[in-house]
This record gives sequence, C-alpha cells and structure tokens, in this order.
Amino acid sequence: MITGNIHQLELVPYLPAKLREAIEYVKANITADTPLGKHDVDGNNVFVLVSNDSTEAFEQRRAEYHAKYLDIQIVLNGVEGMTFSNLPAGTPDTDWLADKDIAFLSAGEQEKTFVMQPGDFVVFFPGEVHKPLCAVGEPARVRKAVVKIDASLVL
Repeated sequence: MITGNIHQLELVPYLPAKLREAIEYVKANITADTPLGKHDVDGNNVFVLVSNDSTEAFEQRRAEYHAKYLDIQIVLNGVEGMTFSNLPAGTPDTDWLADKDIAFLSAGEQEKTFVMQPGDFVVFFPGEVHKPLCAVGEPARVRKAVVKIDASLVL
C-alpha cells in the first residue's frame, strides 16, 4: 500500500513510474465533467473507472481484494473512510477473481482506517485487503477515480 496526494507527488519519490504516469493521466484528463464509467488508457492494461458513490457505515461495507490488477483509488470530491489490513485475506464470501478480479469478505483482519480528502490517493496491490467507501460521520456522496493497472506491468 502506498498513499499520498496527487498534488504533492514529490513527497512520494519512491512511487513507481507507471503509477506516477497513471496519476498524472488522471490529473490531466479526469475532470468534474468526465462521464461516469470506464475510460481506457491502455486497453485492458490500464484503465480508469470514474464513479459517484455514497459512503456507508463501516459495518455495512465489505472488504475486497484483487489478484490481477492493482488499484489507485483517488478521491476527486467528497470525503471517504478507507479501511485496510496488513494481513493476508481470509476465505472470501464471494470469489469472482477468475471472472471479475475481485473477491469479497466481511472484513479484513485487524483493520485500520484513514480518511481520504479530495486529491488523496491510495495504491492497493494484489492481495491487499481494503474496504472503500466507509462513511466519515454521516453517509455522503464521493466522486472518485479508480485506476486499474495490470500488476505485471509494475511488479
């Protein structure tokens, strides 16, 4: 996991070049007027999912992890609680890794939470358990971009 702010990339000089390029792409191309949905950058190797979602109470959110793609989750507008675990995933409740590259479980082990503000990003590598869209206080709207990068291009 790597975290930072898209406007302060100099504070994460260890960020791999492919991830820095993806963040710069979002900064240059994803605006408040960008339509929701999938935006190809490099076919199925790199793409951006733009969404407007509502956060929910921590207890209502399920943890997830991926096998093929890494996530760069970027908050564009709103505030989002992001939960993560430093421990391996347990047995998933729902395993769609083969078809959709996502598995869900009720919670990660020893979860930790931080608050993401506009411009903040977090990178989750394959196997890293995370629980996005947790409410900070009352549920609220959040606009975000999630960059999906085939991890074989980075690792």
